[in-house]
Amino acid sequence: MKRDKRQDLLDRLTDHVLANGMGDTGLRTLGKAIGTSDRMLLYYFPDKAALMTALMHNVAARLSGQLGVLAEAPPQPAPVLARELTTLAMGDAFWPYMRFWLQTAAMAAGGDEVCRSVGEAIGRGFLVWIAGRIEGDPARRDQQAALLLQLIEGSILLNSVGLADVVTVATAPRADR
Repeated sequence: MKRDKRQDLLDRLTDHVLANGMGDTGLRTLGKAIGTSDRMLLYYFPDKAALMTALMHNVAARLSGQLGVLAEAPPQPAPVLARELTTLAMGDAFWPYMRFWLQTAAMAAGGDEVCRSVGEAIGRGFLVWIAGRIEGDPARRDQQAALLLQLIEGSILLNSVGLADVVTVATAPRADR
């Protein structure tokens, strides 16, 4: 029963941060946002670091579920996959996840070790996922996946500061291919 309640709290927290962002991640604020107390959160999670780790993994699991249809498609050439993933990342359905990712990265850049270590694990997992979606020479997949991840991350950042038009130009199919 404890696990079910824990997952329920985690799902409600995930809903909250996807809808509202991670502005204040204090335990009291998070508890209040989902109709519980900081003490209840600490009953199910040993400390704030454990809660934030579980929350980040829960967000990543939901995003993976959203990518399920794409994961079942056959591998594609890297440029096609780049356009498809960039379009998804900037779309309305995925933007809450991308905003969460940007906020996690900002917290990591500010020295938050939990965000850095969990963010790294999630990022590396996504890198492996991308590599598995790329058609072609296996010897080049790791490099192509790294370039794709870099492109997608840059696209998310540019979109967040109002430069979606730049991303559109960069990922448009080239006529000379």
